[in-house]
Amino acid sequence: MATKKIISSKSSASLTPWLGIAFIIILIDQLTKITITRTFALGEEKFITSFFNLVLAYNKGAAFSFLHDAGGWQRHFFTAIGLAAAAYIIYLLKKHGGQRMFSWALTLVLGGALGNVIDRVVYGHVVDFLDFHWEGLGHFPAFNVADAAICVGAALFILDELRRVNK
Repeated sequence: MATKKIISSKSSASLTPWLGIAFIIILIDQLTKITITRTFALGEEKFITSFFNLVLAYNKGAAFSFLHDAGGWQRHFFTAIGLAAAAYIIYLLKKHGGQRMFSWALTLVLGGALGNVIDRVVYGHVVDFLDFHWEGLGHFPAFNVADAAICVGAALFILDELRRVNK
């Protein structure tokens, strides 16, 4: 008598693909930051389009330079938060790895968080270089690939939750 193994979409799946994707995000993030730091001087800008520049900026704080001038303790604080978030995300991926959109969101946030943690540990600040601006509105705070991954992951969390609510 054959038995069928029923796999729920909510069951855990292998962590390997998700951790591999997070690693790729970290790799792209770090390679772009290394390229910018070797190519630009601090504060140097390169005009690309009428709304986008490359610029080398250092952020000792969090999003939008929150706590950037707090005296140095914020480096350790944000590093600890990033590592704690990464540990919790890995736990969630292990538990919910079969939920694709949720896992994509977690993986993007994981890769972004660890990319910025690496900067804080190695440099003492996060390297930012993507600078969008609009005439009359000014410049959006500079950011990096890790920040973009975190934002896309957050958007996927929202979409995933909206999708669940509508079921």
